[in-house]
Amino acid sequence: MAGDKRLYRGVVVKMLALIESGEYPAGGRLPPERELAERFSVSRPTIREAIIALEAQDRVRVKTGSGVYVLEHPDSTRQSGNQPAVSTFELTEARALIEGEAAALAAVMINDDQLAQLEAALHDMADESADGTLHSELADKKFHQIISQATCNPILAKIIDDLWYMRDNVPTVHQAYQSICETDGQRRIDEHRAIFDALKQRDAGQARKAMHDHFSRILNKLIAAKEAEQMEEIRRKAEASRKRFSLQTLRP
Repeated sequence: MAGDKRLYRGVVVKMLALIESGEYPAGGRLPPERELAERFSVSRPTIREAIIALEAQDRVRVKTGSGVYVLEHPDSTRQSGNQPAVSTFELTEARALIEGEAAALAAVMINDDQLAQLEAALHDMADESADGTLHSELADKKFHQIISQATCNPILAKIIDDLWYMRDNVPTVHQAYQSICETDGQRRIDEHRAIFDALKQRDAGQARKAMHDHFSRILNKLIAAKEAEQMEEIRRKAEASRKRFSLQTLRP
């Protein structure tokens, strides 16, 4: 059931409260999966989903073979007010250029564990909109984060992380993305599947193309939405003029 699939969200809220309270302090390691599952009375797969969500929010970092570590709150080191003025089109263009090259590099560097994580994120993306409504973008963000980490270039990964931060925290950009992500759900999943397939084949050129194709659709949707907005404004002004200058208003 859809409610069961989203059970992890309640766990995320509880874990965030424990992190904020200091019970799980920044720099510390979270208890093992088994202990967390017992504490929150949920299954271990649900705990894994919650960890993925927390990592997508930059609240924890999973270190393979070591554990899950709590990070400093993003707002303590980065304030949205310090972000440059940016339009949705400029941000998307930058993401297309940078994430396209990141995908090409990741195709050469990615390991089997990261490929498995990407495939899991694809399944989570399908679950997020299983009933026809986009409930969250956490798996989408996770998918792109795994690719950035697979480049093995921390500077590139940081740039991509900053672009995602602006996407989520600049109100006009976030609203625009929300409006287009709520439609064409299957197309969105198919595009991410094409990126995954290229990475799995270690095909750098195809990985770059698949990422560019993904962002091309986003840009086209943004342009169409802008055109519709402008046409509506022209229609509204024309209607106002028609009412203002109609001779009907002068007749008794």
